[in-house]
Amino acid sequence: MFLRALVLSASVAAMAAAAPSPVAQTYDEADFARVRKLDAHVHDFVADDRFPDAARRDGFELLSIAVDYPDGPPLSLEVAAAYKLLARDPARFQFATAFSMKGFGTPGWTERTNRAIDEAVAHGAVAVKVWKNIGMVATDQAGRRVFLDDPRFDGVMRHIEDRHLVLIAHQGEPRNCWLPLDQMTTENDRSYFREHPRFYMFLHPNEPGYETLMAARDRFVARHPRLTFVGAHMASLEWSVDRLAQFLDRYPNANVDLAARLSNLQVQSNADYEKVRAFMVKYQDRLLYGTDLKISPTPPDAQDVPAAGAFAREADAFWRSDWRYLATPLSQRVDAIGADARGLALPRSVIDKIYYANARRIFRLAPAAARASKG
Repeated sequence: MFLRALVLSASVAAMAAAAPSPVAQTYDEADFARVRKLDAHVHDFVADDRFPDAARRDGFELLSIAVDYPDGPPLSLEVAAAYKLLARDPARFQFATAFSMKGFGTPGWTERTNRAIDEAVAHGAVAVKVWKNIGMVATDQAGRRVFLDDPRFDGVMRHIEDRHLVLIAHQGEPRNCWLPLDQMTTENDRSYFREHPRFYMFLHPNEPGYETLMAARDRFVARHPRLTFVGAHMASLEWSVDRLAQFLDRYPNANVDLAARLSNLQVQSNADYEKVRAFMVKYQDRLLYGTDLKISPTPPDAQDVPAAGAFAREADAFWRSDWRYLATPLSQRVDAIGADARGLALPRSVIDKIYYANARRIFRLAPAAARASKG
């Protein structure tokens, strides 16, 4: 494995040496609003006007992803919100459904789950999401931890394949989650895990380790070569473009989104700019832009109600900062890494794929005009 890593690192380094320097065929900040874009990883669980209005203003289409997690709205409400948003604006909105792990492994679970997926597909779902509770939280009826490569998922995964749906998988956490605070590479991870010790795996050595979760995910992808797979959050390999390149080379059915992990990429580009830029160019057909922006219902007893326009400003700031880093050569201060980050200035053709064309192809989306005519 060590020798393979050395060979991979040398290969990526060779790409970097051959990669051209940023040239004039790049976008600038003024191009941001006019270029067609799709944020392929958001969560809109309320179906009001905030997310659609922000997306419309900044030239985005959206893929909203339902999640089976205990601290959020009930899965049924998440999916119902998606139905409303798609019906309201099919040219701009798409969604991924999810399934509940309740009753996993019991008689009838596979059939019930497949029926729920079919219902969501009948309402327009283009993908199915599995979350990190698989591997980190979920247990079967005997109390045993369930991992994604468990063969009891096979009936559902075959059904997803047969329906030509995409599986979006959030497995594990950032690798920082298993490191001491002073060894973490980004301040946003350090702050989050310091404030949420329950989810800080370094403090829970009896829980599955990072490599255990990655190995289970990899075995799953290998077992389902017909399944179009999207690894959410850079497939939790955000810490190393070498390791991510290895994953993509090994599994041709795999793709990854960039949601909520650009700061981890910026750490690496500050250390070796040309290597990261060469990685993005080489794997331009396998990368999807996403943010993880979220709107959830405000609890009735909430003390702080978001001010009008707050979400639009937040979304605009996220989207423009990411554009500056990916599309332009301009530097910007990034608090999450405590440093400035120079923009990658990816070629226009690469930006067009990462921000739009890849999502249309991977999720098999009809042109926006055709979708609008169905609304």
